[in-house]
Amino acid sequence: MNFLGSNIRLLRKQKEMTQADLASKINVNRSLIGAYEEGRSEPRLNTIQLLCSYFKVGIQDIITKDLSNLDEEQKDVEGSKLRVLPIAVDQDGREQIIMIPQKASAGYTQGYSDLGFIENLKTAQLPFQELATERTHRIFQIQGDSMLPTPSGSYIITEYVENWRDIQNNECYVLLTESDGVVYKRVLNEIENSRKLVLQSDNTEYAPYSISINDVLEVWKAKGVLSFEVPDRETYHEQVNNKVMEVVNELKMEVKRLHERLDNSKNYS
Repeated sequence: MNFLGSNIRLLRKQKEMTQADLASKINVNRSLIGAYEEGRSEPRLNTIQLLCSYFKVGIQDIITKDLSNLDEEQKDVEGSKLRVLPIAVDQDGREQIIMIPQKASAGYTQGYSDLGFIENLKTAQLPFQELATERTHRIFQIQGDSMLPTPSGSYIITEYVENWRDIQNNECYVLLTESDGVVYKRVLNEIENSRKLVLQSDNTEYAPYSISINDVLEVWKAKGVLSFEVPDRETYHEQVNNKVMEVVNELKMEVKRLHERLDNSKNYS
């Protein structure tokens, strides 16, 4: 069902605007706002983008969801907090995959919603069947050793996540946050219980930490990794040995805990 007209009216009234006020904001005739709200006319895509940008809602939400039935908590994670996602297309109208190298990450934190900034970034075409053609993808370059064995400098191929309730536990995501910028972590979804996400590093030297969903601007699910670092044999064996030692240490701790529980049960008996 199309809720576009009723949602435009709802969002306009929430801001206590007249139709003339809104028309002035998005640079259209006042009569068109009335036609949109009454369903007598459908706005063009660029007009819908302007409306979404101004009201800070997602395109899919403003068209397909009755926003009057969403409470504030739902709006935070189901699109109403998310602005229209700028994309770049080629001359044939095909969506391009935007690349965000490490040196552009700081700028992306400020320009993520700016179509001009997005269009100036490099783009790529990846003819992989694993990437759904109807989805929006981006490539982020990561730095640091917190997600080893994924090496620093790797490019993470990602897919846009619109509804943050769809974040799957223990999967890897690139998140754009207000406090830390672009981060790549394994995520635990605690939205239902605490409105937080727990971010974990694959490198166990880094402790997990939590962030509020209010700190999150974008979520991108990792679909693949591109790396130009070819590990040598010694590095590979060292990584394998480290993983084996981690497992052995965990087993030792578990055995110790079992012995402690057995000793405690004997003392009580």
